[in-house]
Amino acid sequence: ETTSKMETLHDSPIKCQDIFKPLPGQDTHIRVVVTQGVAGIGKTFSVQKFTLDWAEGLENQHVSFVVLLSFRELNLIKDERYSLLQLLRVFHPTLQTVTAEKLTVCEVVFIFDGLDESRFLLDFQNNEVVSDVTQTSSVDVLLTNLIKGNLLPSALLWITSRPAAANQIPPTCVDRVTEVRGFTDPQKEEYFRRRSSDEELCSRIISHIKASRSLHIMCHIPVFCWITATVLEHMLTTDQRGELPKSLTDMYSHFLSQQELMETDREVLLKLGRLAFEHLEKGNLMFYQEDLEECGLDVTEASVYSGVCTEIFRTECVLFQRKVYCFVHLSIQEFLAAVYMFHRYTNRNTEVLARVMRTHKNQYGDNESSLDIFLKKVMSEALWSKNGHLDLFVRFLHGLSLESHQRLLGGLLGQTESRPEDIQRVINNLKERDTSSVSSDRSINIFHCLMEMNDLSVHQDIQEFLKSENRSEKKLSAIHCSALDYMLLCGCGLSETDCETVASALKSNPHLTELDLSKNPWLQDSGVKLLSAGLESPNCRLKTLRLSNCRLSESSCASLASALKSNPHLTELDLSENQLQDSGVELLSAGLESPNCRLKTLRLRDCSLTESSCASLASALKSNPHLTELDLSWNHLQDSGVELLSAGLESPNCSLKTLRSVEGWSQSSEVSRGVEESWAPWELTCCRAPACPG
Repeated sequence: ETTSKMETLHDSPIKCQDIFKPLPGQDTHIRVVVTQGVAGIGKTFSVQKFTLDWAEGLENQHVSFVVLLSFRELNLIKDERYSLLQLLRVFHPTLQTVTAEKLTVCEVVFIFDGLDESRFLLDFQNNEVVSDVTQTSSVDVLLTNLIKGNLLPSALLWITSRPAAANQIPPTCVDRVTEVRGFTDPQKEEYFRRRSSDEELCSRIISHIKASRSLHIMCHIPVFCWITATVLEHMLTTDQRGELPKSLTDMYSHFLSQQELMETDREVLLKLGRLAFEHLEKGNLMFYQEDLEECGLDVTEASVYSGVCTEIFRTECVLFQRKVYCFVHLSIQEFLAAVYMFHRYTNRNTEVLARVMRTHKNQYGDNESSLDIFLKKVMSEALWSKNGHLDLFVRFLHGLSLESHQRLLGGLLGQTESRPEDIQRVINNLKERDTSSVSSDRSINIFHCLMEMNDLSVHQDIQEFLKSENRSEKKLSAIHCSALDYMLLCGCGLSETDCETVASALKSNPHLTELDLSKNPWLQDSGVKLLSAGLESPNCRLKTLRLSNCRLSESSCASLASALKSNPHLTELDLSENQLQDSGVELLSAGLESPNCRLKTLRLRDCSLTESSCASLASALKSNPHLTELDLSWNHLQDSGVELLSAGLESPNCSLKTLRSVEGWSQSSEVSRGVEESWAPWELTCCRAPACPG
């Protein structure tokens, strides 16, 4: 899934109960909040916790009503008409006595959970205006008027969604965008260790996941951690032989094979696969009786199956005790959709294949029935998708072409015959694909597909390229640039000698916009000097550079200052947890003062800075109208340093909105008052520091 284009001004953690509270220093009223995150990341859990804390009298007791409405329930009344007051009474019978007058004077919080599951067309431009809570209208019109503030403008709204669907709401209607990011690396380990008291088993699982980049990245999603743990625990505690799964297709094939399916179950699974595929195309995650029947699934059959095999498919009761159905996680829907599509391919179902390949049924003849042509056309459809909703489906589809995965799934895929020459043609097509008109975040999926097919040649090419002595004479292909892009974004422990290659990529790859080399202790100043040469190239379009905790000193600041003077595209620079010291920041400030510098965010957390750095930064603030966020937390600035900074903040050229500094240095009341006056329009995030030494 790709992220929404909604931008956030602050990247700060926030608790569920504080979702409507302004950040420190803000006086903006937060009325509409959109919380986004990929499927299974914990959005629904967040809103349920908010509701439970309120109901138990623990938080937000100034709120009179919390109205939780899920789109999976609202879909059931898609074609009916209600007033807002009637709608509340239908979904929450306990509100029968609430009058229109009371609703308009009380503090009400509406929570709309799962916008991505909505089957409404939200037309914010053409829908009629509704401002009376007793006025009858269609549900989609009520929703757009609530969000725009025409209807019950005093109400607070919290909407959750997957990233791609969040763009249905105009940014002008949203006061705050938050994101549920899932497990951090330490939390991933904690999850696996809490599942079992067998420390040796936990350690083996964690070690295996860390060894596979794809698995480790996916484990930030709690549900994927559960799938992974289910498979690996079963394999490591039974007599199963063979390698542990290393790719996503491998993992999901094992997950499905562990369900011990009977022949009749396979028939139902293929029907579920059809359901998964047809609604993946539409972007639907929830299904109703009529959806199942269209795919040949008997409702009783599906209910029994969801009871027997809850790890794949489940049933939920919602409004009026009507049942809705869903897969346990979106990735399982995507996997079953790929299984169904591959089965259709092996059985030459031309109608289904023509639809996914966007060709006429009769055009799918023998000359186009080869595996490489089939996968090539499906990949094209996925790459041209606006929100990446077919990316994982295509990865699974390529993985299923391998005989090892086909064996795991038994006869589920039909009569398969993947010849080595067919597989090699698929791999060659992936490597040779022209991605010049495709964004880098989409073209990376080609590299993922190669990994799913156990083709490590591109990865190995990059490794050899990094070791080569004549790197400057070699030119990277599009797929190699995508692979390098992915490896850098994931952090690969690159040393300073590899930075020449990275610099070469910056000079030749205009699609590379984000580079995270944090926690690379071997990088050091000499590596940054080489890297800066790439940043100074007119072809470089890098926007974000993170170099935290890389053992850098003031020497790196000289190189980066030179890059800032010539690179108008870099907008975010993180140098936190490096020993830059005051002399380094003085050099860096010279780059910030350049008219070519467009840096918006500068992070210098824990860089051994003192009040002397504040003088240099104050000068930069006076001349740089672009910088909006500055992080100086965990440095020894003291009162005198803050006073120097305030002089820069008072400049009419200063556009700073967020300043993270340090609390705990006994600021004098006079300085504090001056800073408060200067910083009134800005967010001030404080971190309590340890007692001042000496």
